[in-house]
Amino acid sequence: MTREDPDALFEAWLAEAVASEPNDPNAMSVATVGADGQPSARMVLLKGHDARGFVFYTNFEGRKAVELHARPLAALLFHWKTLRRQVRIEGPVSVVADAEADAYFATRGRDSRLGAWASDQSRPLADRATFEARFEGIARRFEGGPVPRPPHWGGFRVRAERIEFWQDRAHRLHERRLFTRQPDGWTEGLLYP
Repeated sequence: MTREDPDALFEAWLAEAVASEPNDPNAMSVATVGADGQPSARMVLLKGHDARGFVFYTNFEGRKAVELHARPLAALLFHWKTLRRQVRIEGPVSVVADAEADAYFATRGRDSRLGAWASDQSRPLADRATFEARFEGIARRFEGGPVPRPPHWGGFRVRAERIEFWQDRAHRLHERRLFTRQPDGWTEGLLYP
């Protein structure tokens, strides 16, 4: 077993990214696979991390959520260009508890909360005016009151089974550290660059 904790190492690298990346140091690519076997990747924002996993939130009716409900496995990728680092994560996915999703949703700006109600994420949209009119209708619906979390909106947690830390080195002699979860903890090894 390894002495290094990959969750603590990730937190240290994320803290360095927060201090040095100009935009969205918590941005990560999420890759899923559809029923037809077609992979799909998109950028989302990490909204929580602890020993239980990596959390992001989304509309449950959009493509990524539909794919994750059908095949609850995902790959995540963080790329911090200014630090010349990346972290790759793979593992099973579970839905975040309602109370946790409610708590996070309450921290979002009001317009973001309204947008969660107004958007039919990933579905065809005839024109921008249609979406803007729908947003205005939702804003009137909740005017003067709280904006609760929509039933079709929540979070996913990716429980890492594999975490690879990649550090750029001169002459393409990069360092790749791979942590693999075992029943009694993590093992660590190196990969050729």
